[in-house]
Amino acid sequence: MIDVAEALTRVLHAARPLPAVPVAAAQALGLILAEEIRSDADVPPYDKAAMDGYAVRVADLRSGSAELRLLEEITAGAVPSCPVESGTATRVMTGAPIPDGADAIVPQEATELTHRGGEVQICVRSERVRAGQHIIRRSTLLRRGETVFSPGRVLTPIDVGVLAEIGRATVSAQPRPRAAVLATGNELVPAEQSPGAGQIRNSNGPMLCALVADAGAEVADLGIAQDDAAELSQRVRQGLAADILLLSGGVSAGVLDLVPPVLRNLGIEEVFHKVRLKPGKPVWFGVRRESQRSTLVFGLPGNPASTLVCFELFVRPALNRLLGRAEVSPPQVEGCLLREYSQPGDRPTYFPARLRQEQGTVRVELLEWRGSADLRTLAWADGLACFPAGRERFQPGDKVTVILHQSSTRPVAGRADAADDFSDRAGRTGNPACVDHGWAAPGRT
Repeated sequence: MIDVAEALTRVLHAARPLPAVPVAAAQALGLILAEEIRSDADVPPYDKAAMDGYAVRVADLRSGSAELRLLEEITAGAVPSCPVESGTATRVMTGAPIPDGADAIVPQEATELTHRGGEVQICVRSERVRAGQHIIRRSTLLRRGETVFSPGRVLTPIDVGVLAEIGRATVSAQPRPRAAVLATGNELVPAEQSPGAGQIRNSNGPMLCALVADAGAEVADLGIAQDDAAELSQRVRQGLAADILLLSGGVSAGVLDLVPPVLRNLGIEEVFHKVRLKPGKPVWFGVRRESQRSTLVFGLPGNPASTLVCFELFVRPALNRLLGRAEVSPPQVEGCLLREYSQPGDRPTYFPARLRQEQGTVRVELLEWRGSADLRTLAWADGLACFPAGRERFQPGDKVTVILHQSSTRPVAGRADAADDFSDRAGRTGNPACVDHGWAAPGRT
């Protein structure tokens, strides 16, 4: 049995950032850019109006007012047909090109229209009109050939808009890992089915799918496999098409804990089995190497808390490494215990906790948890308090580290904006993930 730090080191040694591939810019949100992006055009590509008004010559308005002959009206998308000369003006809408000869825009509300001798006259009454007023000059925002983004940038929604503005429909980026999730156990039934005698609903599978999607990966749900070596082998083979395969249950020492031998028989190299932690001790990790690709395989314990702890400690860092992210481990915050805690045994323990802000100090409130099957209490936690091995009793005020749930949006008691503070540190990805992909097992839903 190895320590958590050693287990994580081995996981990260096996995980390598995925090679960059062409990705549609509209689907690249949250991905890491793998190329330098340069603008293919000036932005804006012409001098354009920043508001509705009249394109004029400043020289005509030195006295602060003038009557000018209206030449034409230019809307966005249209092109001026004649230049603005002395004594004339052109009406322009926001975004429209500025006609030659004009060097300022007078807002529409500072003018009046009159008709004289069959011509439309614009009466301008403005205290001061300066050259360049309300005009966005060509290439003010970007110049053709200018570097816009450099490799390593995590693409944001605004970045996607910029890419469209400069004509980049496709970019080279590190792709989202493909993950497959398989729950195991004769006792499991789908969420929509009423459990019979000795049965429970499958909660780990849907939770793992959501965790994978939250981490920024694509996910395929392979459903539930019975505790049968032949069926497990067939399902695992399907999951090996993914970059990461997550199995839930069947990794401990029971009669029907068949996952480790099945994985070994399929040529998956065991890296470790069992880690010194609580909950989550039976966790299994291995690698299937084939030709130019490999699949990381995690056998997670069947209890929900064990599954969650092992995901945050080992699976999420592996996904982050595949995505090419600089920070791979889950975010943490240090706080002071609100009540006493005692732990037996010699393994580090992870306990669900809420966070409070009191007078600038983070307080850690341990929840009334009923053990590793208690998923409901975990749903109310802001994170997992970490109690190191070698110490049995912790007193109120003692400092502990809390691994933050990255998707947590619950308010933190005692401070209105504390939830934003903690979730910002958590670095939520916000990346949507597709559930149905061509590489998933054929015929499965």
